[in-house]
Amino acid sequence: LGIRDSIMIAHSFHDNPAFGPAGKLHGATYTCDVEFKCKSLTPTLNWVMDIGKASDLLSRVLSKYNLKNLDEIFPDKTLTTTEFMARQIHRDLVELLLKECVEIGDSSGSSGSNDQACSSDSKLEGKILVKLWESHKAWASYEAAIE
Repeated sequence: LGIRDSIMIAHSFHDNPAFGPAGKLHGATYTCDVEFKCKSLTPTLNWVMDIGKASDLLSRVLSKYNLKNLDEIFPDKTLTTTEFMARQIHRDLVELLLKECVEIGDSSGSSGSNDQACSSDSKLEGKILVKLWESHKAWASYEAAIE
């Protein structure tokens, strides 16, 4: 299942010479594509997950960064490259999925999302791919299992 959203951010690379003029404070508009992947569909609904829930989760994650200066969000002069942000968005999505016990594919246990923590024997299975587009010509992506 794939969804898309976007954010506008400001950041710098703290005058690191490897980044040339981009080392100074500048803005960026990212298009964020996310794919939720699983080995099999949920047996009762024949889907990976609720597309509305997926869109809501991504929107909530991106709201932490939208219209913000990443230099103020990440301490210690973190280099907030596109690759770094793709990984960070992935981690934020996984954290939210696990917190809300959202079902991905055929993961026996939960039959949807709820406000209670996942039971210790229910395990969400699958992968998430986050692709962060800097432009129509350049992007970075990060893919890992939900764990």
